[in-house]
Amino acid sequence: MTATSDLKESSGEENTTRRCRKNPFYSIKVGNTVLIVFVSFFGSRVHRPRFIGIGALIASLAGFLMASAHLITSPYEYDHSIANHQDNNTDICQLSPLTSQFSMKPSEDNAHEHKSILALMFIGQLLLGIGGVPIQPFGISYIDDYASERNSPLYIGLLFAITTTGPALAFMLGSAMLRFYVDIDKVSRDSIDITTSDPRWVGAWWLGFLVSASFLAVTCIPYFFFPREMPKEGSELRTSENKTKKGLMKDGKTKADLLKDLTLLEFIKSFPRILLRTLRSPIFLLVVLAEVNLSAMVAGLATFMAKFLERQFTVTASFANLLIGGVNIPIAVVGIVTGGAIMKRLHLSLKRAALMSTVSLFICVLLATPLLFIGCSTQKVAGLNTEYSNGYLDNNTPECISSCSCRTEAFNPVCGSDGVEYSSPCHAGCRNVTLETMEKTKEPKVLTYTDCSCISTDPSNATAAPGQCGSSCSHLLLPFMVLSALAGFVASFSHTPSFIMVLRSVPPEDKSLALGIQFMILRVLAWMPGPVLFGSAIDTACISWETKYNKKASCRYYDNDLFRQRYLGLQLLFECGAFFCFLMVFIILSKLETEREGKKNPEMCKVTEQLVLDKSSNSSV
Repeated sequence: MTATSDLKESSGEENTTRRCRKNPFYSIKVGNTVLIVFVSFFGSRVHRPRFIGIGALIASLAGFLMASAHLITSPYEYDHSIANHQDNNTDICQLSPLTSQFSMKPSEDNAHEHKSILALMFIGQLLLGIGGVPIQPFGISYIDDYASERNSPLYIGLLFAITTTGPALAFMLGSAMLRFYVDIDKVSRDSIDITTSDPRWVGAWWLGFLVSASFLAVTCIPYFFFPREMPKEGSELRTSENKTKKGLMKDGKTKADLLKDLTLLEFIKSFPRILLRTLRSPIFLLVVLAEVNLSAMVAGLATFMAKFLERQFTVTASFANLLIGGVNIPIAVVGIVTGGAIMKRLHLSLKRAALMSTVSLFICVLLATPLLFIGCSTQKVAGLNTEYSNGYLDNNTPECISSCSCRTEAFNPVCGSDGVEYSSPCHAGCRNVTLETMEKTKEPKVLTYTDCSCISTDPSNATAAPGQCGSSCSHLLLPFMVLSALAGFVASFSHTPSFIMVLRSVPPEDKSLALGIQFMILRVLAWMPGPVLFGSAIDTACISWETKYNKKASCRYYDNDLFRQRYLGLQLLFECGAFFCFLMVFIILSKLETEREGKKNPEMCKVTEQLVLDKSSNSSV
């Protein structure tokens, strides 16, 4: 198998930790993290909608660049279950030695092609990270600046809901694209003798980049026509007292206006002071830490949930992506909108917003805990977790295949009539095969392997079918999806309140920077290490590795019980962390409110928010 094929195969099963650490997709967060704070700092001085449009245009270009990597790759090659008599590429038991189809090391041409593709993907993902920098910080602050305080939570909730539909559509698009063979533009579909349920199948990953980049190029155009500033919603109803609370100075200017009047050098010099002022807010830090826990959990879900469903319940990659994009994410979107609507309807203060977030995370933990016990055990695999029925020779070779020349690297799983899975027909001792000639290509297709000496059933019925045996508890998929969707729905209630708490815990002129710091912390502490942490935990559950060129490549079999406990256990741990952070926020806000009530302040409306702003503005410009 070529080095290029190895790269394509990494879109399926691969060394999970290594994929997170060395995969070029990891660079998206690096490009984003490096710029986000500095770009957000200039949020009050630039044309924010236009910057959003430029960022989306750069991201669109990155999508086309990554899709073009497919054009320079050689066709993907996989183990063929049936070979003609002109070569030795067959997996049934033969008495004569076979010549391995794998070279011990990749050729120089393939290695050079591999490096070129990685470089192209790295540049594309770096541009994608840079293009995504201004979208959320500028978008959220732009909405909050010109929406009324009453409607701002609902608008931001709708923004998050629409943003979350992106991953949902991406999973569903991926589900559709993975049904197509990766080289559908290079080879005839009729010449492909494997199906989407085959572990050797690699889908057309690059089509998703083309479709997404095209839509992004169109949707970025309207942002160039938005005004730099908009009239404040309901501004004609605001009293002079409300304006004063918003930071209106004696000369009629706000602190944000004063910042805009500064020279560029003065503005840059004020950066450390504003940064320190933002980081000194305990509410800001605790809310961001809660979001770090939730983001790390979401990073694990987005990266490995499809793989988890494939392994636990024996579903195809396409169907797993369809479940995530069509069930989990849409329900989470409804939860985000519901959280924003509740804040708008009940006019929740910061204290009550923290209480709602705390309660939602507590319920989420209760719903997620049973998921640790809903899943399937590893199927029986001969030589791995199930002994060969005929015993072993002194050299630990199964007696039933002692006369066969089975390739150790072969992976073309078959399911025996005894319910045991074998890594290849040869490892099942199958000496014959029943074929069916395909009508269009006239190529042979495997129906059944026969005369399998390792299968412990009636010799006349010792057969094996192509493909894996799968699990026997697929009926548990429905309760698992219901509980996980409900847990995600309830946890999403905290999404909008947490962002509102961030916006209300800093002075109005610091909102863009606060959001930039927030997103930087999320990327550094959650989105970058999160997938690596989940990948490392998943790798420890692997019980059989495939090796290529004397290196670990992909995991063939996992201990499903360990996989489930460690993967879902990490998610539950992050949910508990978010719960305790929100609980601390609620306790602090309750204490601040009690202190203010002790002073018998007649203006009890939004006392907590004003107190937090007063503390944050002590060192303002």
